[in-house]
Amino acid sequence: MASEYDMGKSRLTTRRDFLRTGVLAGAALGLGGALAGSLGACGTTSAGSDSGGGSSSGAEGREIKIGFVTPLTGPLASFGIPDAWCVKQWEAAVANGLECGDGQVHPIKFIVKDTQSDTNRAAQVTGDLITNDGCDIIMAASTADTVPPVADTCEAMQEPCVTNDCPWQAYFFGRNGDPAKGFEWTYHSWWGLEGITATFVSMWDSLKTNKKVAEMWPNDGDGLAWADAEKGQPPVLKAGGYTIIDGGRYQDLTDDYTPQIAKFKAAGADILSGVMLPPDFTNFWKQSLQQGFNPMIATVGKALLFPQSLEALGDIGYNLSSECWWSPNHPFKSSLTGQTCREVADQYEKDNNAQWTQPILHYAIFEVVADALKRTTNVDDKAVIRDAIAATDMQTIGGQITWSSSDKKLNPVPNVCTTPITGGQWVKGEKYPYDLVVVNNSYSPEVPTQGELQPIAY
Repeated sequence: MASEYDMGKSRLTTRRDFLRTGVLAGAALGLGGALAGSLGACGTTSAGSDSGGGSSSGAEGREIKIGFVTPLTGPLASFGIPDAWCVKQWEAAVANGLECGDGQVHPIKFIVKDTQSDTNRAAQVTGDLITNDGCDIIMAASTADTVPPVADTCEAMQEPCVTNDCPWQAYFFGRNGDPAKGFEWTYHSWWGLEGITATFVSMWDSLKTNKKVAEMWPNDGDGLAWADAEKGQPPVLKAGGYTIIDGGRYQDLTDDYTPQIAKFKAAGADILSGVMLPPDFTNFWKQSLQQGFNPMIATVGKALLFPQSLEALGDIGYNLSSECWWSPNHPFKSSLTGQTCREVADQYEKDNNAQWTQPILHYAIFEVVADALKRTTNVDDKAVIRDAIAATDMQTIGGQITWSSSDKKLNPVPNVCTTPITGGQWVKGEKYPYDLVVVNNSYSPEVPTQGELQPIAY
């Protein structure tokens, strides 16, 4: 079992090769400084304890390589913060190999590629994983700037692919998916814009406002999907009686938001929403308050997922709200270890001396892959691996994952499984500066709430 981290020009590489005979090969050579641009040396160490993934009863099979594509650097890096930890958990779960459907115990090797938050690079490194590294399966996560190009590359190269953390409309329709046909090699689990918008509307309905929503939808994969007049947020917002004040398709990493702020002030919008990069929202919110735009509610997707983003705002972040797609409060368990969401979050905080963060849910991607491999009767045939993925029906730390249900809420189009979505609000924390509490579960009632939406206090 092994793992590699490729961060582009800056490279940090670690290897773990576990021999079930108990013999360890090689010597630990240390790690190069990735941020300094040096090449990380390779090392061999013993892996963690077996968590049930392997079995000594089967013959030893060949190594299975699994590629993981994620933004570890760049403006989307907040999504990748827990990914190194997730890889370590995956490694520990299959430290003694994974017994697959062929009756053999296969060592598992993870190869991680950094997209550097660039869509073109996401496609490039996916091709590298398939062609140069010989990966058997590709996994990917983190927004419409990562997942669709990875999935498109896998589809073109006939590579099994499992992804999450991208609204399903951006994943499916952003790739010109046909609901009558679907895709052949690529499978995705995540909530959709119908669910998140219904949740936002339900949150906002709990307070008395003028129902004018200032929307910040950028000119990127997420912004275009959210703003889509037919498949995005506008139809649901209008059906809920809300008027959209559209700030326009601005460019990511814009420095000056004066035109949008002036437009929102002139319209008297009580609500701010949209989907923004974390650094963009930080700039926008500071400029808004400086220029006198003080909405009663600010519910912004993507940018407000992370505690680090709130801490960057200081005291002006209290009562900001966002989507909440995973938390310690969610009532699910890991299929790899049996840990509850609370136990997973607690372990993350202990291991990293840092607050839990929603992208821990990337952990669930390998839950699906491991389950599929256990049912794969021929790991040398990618079509057999793909068919095992397609037949998945399991519980993960993100809830049920299946692509074969007749429930259209669960499987709205082929190759897509929706996962729970709730509304969260950031309040003054106890252990950390901010705590995210679930304040609306109208779309996913299986997740308990912890409070009610409160207006922003200036």
